[in-house]
Amino acid sequence: MNPVHLETLLAVLDEGSFEAAADHLAVTPSAVSQRMKALEQAAGRVLVRRVQPVTATEAGEILAQAARRMRLLQAETDAQMSDRLARVPLNVAVNADSLASWFRDVIAEVSSWDGSCLRLRLEDEAHSLTLLRRGDCVGAVTREAAPVSGCDTTPLGVMRYRALACPVMKEKYTLSDGTLDWSAMPALRFGPKDAIQDADLQGRLDYTPPNRRISEIPSSEAFLDAVRLGLGWGLIPDQQSAPLIASGELVTLDERVLVVPLYWQHWRLESPLLQQLTDTVVTAARHHLDPFDDTEVTPGVNVLQEPSGR
Repeated sequence: MNPVHLETLLAVLDEGSFEAAADHLAVTPSAVSQRMKALEQAAGRVLVRRVQPVTATEAGEILAQAARRMRLLQAETDAQMSDRLARVPLNVAVNADSLASWFRDVIAEVSSWDGSCLRLRLEDEAHSLTLLRRGDCVGAVTREAAPVSGCDTTPLGVMRYRALACPVMKEKYTLSDGTLDWSAMPALRFGPKDAIQDADLQGRLDYTPPNRRISEIPSSEAFLDAVRLGLGWGLIPDQQSAPLIASGELVTLDERVLVVPLYWQHWRLESPLLQQLTDTVVTAARHHLDPFDDTEVTPGVNVLQEPSGR
């Protein structure tokens, strides 16, 4: 298929509309429309849904993944021939808590690579594989161990989450018998896809009370601040909470620990740049995350541990 048409397909999907793709490609919207029609005629399939934003059909996802592979290989071929790195965008899916903590080492390392750039897609670690399947990214931080078709998986380590609140909130919702009133205490959630917080009352209450006070804070850093400021309690990873616990700004509400295993899934592709990215992600994760412990976690499964399981 025409490489120009494939690049146009990627521009339409990445930018979200034919008009934005035209600006990105420095052509007219009419030219974008004509290229897309030609590509769909060659494929014999409708490739995109003409909605806002534009989304790929199943056939479009297959072609988009192939186009991204071709782009990466072409860029690396050009780099080898010219003895320099081309400007290769590395599309990566990563969850908010990782981005706010250990993944910063990846950003720092990639910044030293001549010509390369990162395009990060913020996605819950349970949903990031969808982006891999669609060809929207070359790699993803995920809690799924089973590899997507055409991808390889590397264990990264585990993040441990604890129920935390500011001291005033804990005191306010501590009952006369010393237990916490979990049903009344306001809680925080990252967003509608927050699988970590979905089971927040597991083992704490036998049921989920109706009309719970739950605030949504769709930012890892702001979520931590909201807990610190007393808007609600939340499950916070050790990598973020340790300094605030040490200073007394946050306190633990119980001794339960949610163990979340993380994996790096990436395209199975003979690509020096993708291998360099993989090495960087693995090194950063192993420097900051806790190692896997077979007594704590089964690969690909979240485990809520009692204190004795640590």
